[in-house]
Amino acid sequence: MLIGSSLKTYLGHARTCDWLRAVAAIAAGHRAVASGAATLFALPQFPSIPAAVEIARPAGIAVGAQDVAVHDDGPWTGEVTAPVLVEVGATLAEVGHAERRAHFGETDDVVAAKTLAALRNGLTPVLCVGETDRSGAGRAADAVRAQVDHALAPALAAGHTGPVIVAYEPVWAIGAPEPAPAAHVSAVGSALRAHVAGRPGAAVIYGGSAGPGLLPRIADGVDGMFLGRFAHDPRAVAAILDEVADLEGAR
Repeated sequence: MLIGSSLKTYLGHARTCDWLRAVAAIAAGHRAVASGAATLFALPQFPSIPAAVEIARPAGIAVGAQDVAVHDDGPWTGEVTAPVLVEVGATLAEVGHAERRAHFGETDDVVAAKTLAALRNGLTPVLCVGETDRSGAGRAADAVRAQVDHALAPALAAGHTGPVIVAYEPVWAIGAPEPAPAAHVSAVGSALRAHVAGRPGAAVIYGGSAGPGLLPRIADGVDGMFLGRFAHDPRAVAAILDEVADLEGAR
């Protein structure tokens, strides 16, 4: 199970480092991580990435960015490029989050260009997809499969076939009091897993008000979870790792 968290801008640099130290200590002694049943990643703000790598890497926690530039170099003031992210130790880049689309006007074409930028530089995209309106699982699956195909098309045309993490986040569930219903997540997650099954290293994780108690109810349809505010307490991460270990023990 792949368990990741985007810290967005909720935590400043010092709090980010403290959070990572706590999570690294939990991971270092947890049976789910030791057995390989769980793998962790974290996405802090850009300036915190080098320190995060130093703290997280010894515990086997991957570190990535919450965004990536379309271009690799040039006169793009304020952008952070994939080559620089790789240089400072990042291994993942989040692309296509609903908040980037809503607040910064990112379109499907921009998401595809950022996915290509990540893949051509050896970063694993954490590709966020999700339907805007609450609907049945069948319609939702059609919508997110189309989003995945559009995002990956330029990379496939260029021959970049590296691993991709598809983060299924129904837009209507982001920031909501409760996650999407477990049956809905399992059905859409299963459809996405089948859709990307031919891509080596592909995984499908669920986000959208995800927290402790959810994973056992959706584990049949996803490869992990993408955590937001419910992971700000490191004890919540420990609880989810316990759930991974219990699931592994039950198999």
